[in-house]
Amino acid sequence: MDIFFRILIGSILVALGVYFVIKTDVVYGFFGSVPSAEKYLGGGGSRLFYKLLGIIFCLVGFLWATNLWAVFLQGTIGTFFPQPDPSKVYTP
Repeated sequence: MDIFFRILIGSILVALGVYFVIKTDVVYGFFGSVPSAEKYLGGGGSRLFYKLLGIIFCLVGFLWATNLWAVFLQGTIGTFFPQPDPSKVYTP
């Protein structure tokens, strides 16, 4: 059952992301303007923000559905938090 729910949740996230990207005006009409996006991204920044948010939802959905979340995090920010080498761990 675990794989079924993982694929289901990942597919829902991908579908939500695709909806955000394709139907940006509907999402903009529902949630409204994002002041910080308008300030830092210029005119139409809220629509760009919703499109970027949709792309992030798609990426997270694919990572969740394929169970590659930990591999992605280890590959991107893993250099900042290296895993300890078990052969060099101090044991008293």
